[in-house]
Amino acid sequence: MPRISWRARTREREFSVYAIVRCGGRQERVSVDDVLTVDKLAGEVGSSVTLPAVLVIDDDKVISDPAEVGSYLVTAEILGAASGPKISMIHYKNKTGYRRRLGHRQKYTQVKITQIAAPAASAGKARATAGKKG
Repeated sequence: MPRISWRARTREREFSVYAIVRCGGRQERVSVDDVLTVDKLAGEVGSSVTLPAVLVIDDDKVISDPAEVGSYLVTAEILGAASGPKISMIHYKNKTGYRRRLGHRQKYTQVKITQIAAPAASAGKARATAGKKG
């Protein structure tokens, strides 16, 4: 089987809208219907949360200007709580009889990306200018 270069594969692939969002001190690549595990968020199951976008890619258009990216909304729905793996720590000091066992389990929240869209205000402006022309 012949090897296909990375550039050839990206040309064959269909582009869709995806975004890089900041959540919990990390940046994640998301598209619609993705399920993410992020640091614990305040909110109830079923409620929606807006994540700040850092970069938006819409087909061939890359939007990285902070003014434009800030206008895009990445909406996610909270699916529920999750826990990370158990981390065990043991403190030991030789010749003193000091032993201590500690454990930690990080709390996470699972979210499902429901929408990546420009705000309705800019769509409303487009409709208003179209209405003035016709």
